[in-house]
Amino acid sequence: MENIKFSPEGKTAFYLSFAMGTLILIIFLLTKSEVLLTIGFYYVLAAAVINVIVFFYEFVAFISNSKDNKPHGNSAVLVLLNIPISIIYFLAVINCTF
Repeated sequence: MENIKFSPEGKTAFYLSFAMGTLILIIFLLTKSEVLLTIGFYYVLAAAVINVIVFFYEFVAFISNSKDNKPHGNSAVLVLLNIPISIIYFLAVINCTF
């Protein structure tokens, strides 16, 4: 079975976004700090903008590069995985605060 290849930009955006979001969530769940709710809210907004930009970059590279486009398509899907992860994290925060 062949290894799945990702572009460095998409892979980095996914890992950084996932790691930072998970870190903020874990610290919030441990401390229940209201400050972290604010930080998390602004982080989600910033991460959403950055992930949308990276997604469109990967998608355009996937569409326009006919020779070696598979890593860009894989990276576009990888970046989209942040959406359900962020929804799950949001539900965890909502259930924890109310």
